[in-house]
Amino acid sequence: MITCIAIDDEPKALEVIERYCQKIGSVNLKATFREPLKAIEFLNREKVDLIFLDINMPDINGMQLLQTLSPRPLIIFTTAYSQYAVESYDLNAVDYLLKPATFERFLMAVNKAITVLASRNTAAINEGAAVFIKSGPQTYRVNVNEILYLEKNGNYLTVHLKNGTILIRENMADVFDLLPASDFIRVHKSYVVGIRHISMIEVHQLIVNGEKIPIGSTYRDSLRDRLGIK
Repeated sequence: MITCIAIDDEPKALEVIERYCQKIGSVNLKATFREPLKAIEFLNREKVDLIFLDINMPDINGMQLLQTLSPRPLIIFTTAYSQYAVESYDLNAVDYLLKPATFERFLMAVNKAITVLASRNTAAINEGAAVFIKSGPQTYRVNVNEILYLEKNGNYLTVHLKNGTILIRENMADVFDLLPASDFIRVHKSYVVGIRHISMIEVHQLIVNGEKIPIGSTYRDSLRDRLGIK
């Protein structure tokens, strides 16, 4: 369950968000606000995972409101104006919904937020997690969050880390099974990548730590579904 609030000075816009949230069982809309300053007071007392946030509002706009929050919940901007889209992504917004948003588009944005939240929670849990990887006569203790990707090449497998590589003679599936399923995904018959290290995704490839990793055609749909990309 993801907890959220909505902030918008237009009553009809809040009604739409309420109606859409009621259709999604995994969303708990705790409150709605027409006045941004009252929303800030609420956020000083209560913790939420996500805010549906309008931009053009009286007293303080959505961009300014976001700057006052620490730590910041996830943000989905809801606005009638497209010109703020670039700035919203600079502020790490999960999504940017142009009014009037359809339910399908709203659901897509919520699913993105749920994926991001799950990834954050898993990262916190696994921050100190480690696996032991054997390479010849040596066995290395490797922090899970240091693993960028696995690369299969013939009978060998290279474990690419933030600060080096480890070459091992293992089956890809066996090593993949050692890793937290929530943190890694297979994107090609020869590649498994750490989800947190993906910086960009294209149709046929993605970027991890500046390296181009191919996306196999049989893995493309499952990758997009996993990351909430439509």
